[in-house]
Amino acid sequence: MKYEKWLNEWLENYVEPTAKSRTMRRYSEIVSQHVLPSLGKYELKELNPPLIQCFITKLLKNGNLKTGEGLAVNSVNAIISVVQNSLRAAYDVGYIESYTANRIKRPKRCEREINCFTPNEQKRIEKEITCGDNKLFGVILCLYSGLRIGELLALKWEDIDFKSGILTVCRSCYDGKDKDGKYKRIEETPKTISSKREIPLPRQLLPIIRRNRKNSDSAYVVSGLKDSVSVRSYQRSFDLLQKKLNIPHRGFHSLRHTFATRALECGMDVKTLSEILGHKSPSVTLNRYVHSLIDHKRAMMNRLGKLL
Repeated sequence: MKYEKWLNEWLENYVEPTAKSRTMRRYSEIVSQHVLPSLGKYELKELNPPLIQCFITKLLKNGNLKTGEGLAVNSVNAIISVVQNSLRAAYDVGYIESYTANRIKRPKRCEREINCFTPNEQKRIEKEITCGDNKLFGVILCLYSGLRIGELLALKWEDIDFKSGILTVCRSCYDGKDKDGKYKRIEETPKTISSKREIPLPRQLLPIIRRNRKNSDSAYVVSGLKDSVSVRSYQRSFDLLQKKLNIPHRGFHSLRHTFATRALECGMDVKTLSEILGHKSPSVTLNRYVHSLIDHKRAMMNRLGKLL
């Protein structure tokens, strides 16, 4: 059987039903854009580790369809997972005699450099938003809650308990494509159990949130002319804000990194920070933000040194 034929059958009948939403769309994109053009012509029995390893090498060198450059390691690993899962299913149903894709060597994942705003830059951003556009209030909320952009834009007023000061993360959104290939906003529940969480808000932030609630006619905390706001639109607004303030450009996710860094600088323990961020375990938080602890460690050691 041709791999192309099996991939179509696998996507249709063997991908877990619970995954047939965002994951299913992602699988379909990977298959159509990367796997089929390179491997679809081969028979299933021809897909041995050396052939697939060569495919992986090409992805790392020039697999980016837009730029012609190499794909990021995370993207390549996602493609490998699709290939491995499909071949494992082919083995399970008896289309191939053995499963050897587990012998593939995955490229090592490199942690991205953590970029966050300096305290001075953060204050300038906060001052500009407080005196200006209420739509960008969500930026301040991210700085003091660590929300991801999808979680922020899917947040509704009903998710905030003003009496207890608790914000509940129970949904997220992203910009996906419909059947016609046009981008649209897609809303869904969080991908992992840890992502669904409760965040106690700083009491100093609550008056600002109440003021925005009073002036809002939308069900969403962050809204625009068409009620809900798309991820791309909000990212562009944030980019323009940085340009206006002459602050070096950083992605929206840097707000989350900034929150985590300030929290550690204030002495928040890693376990608490991990739960607020929605990480699977404290080790994820510690590995990602260990650099942020250096100044804190230095201060603690200097305090100890006073005993000399």
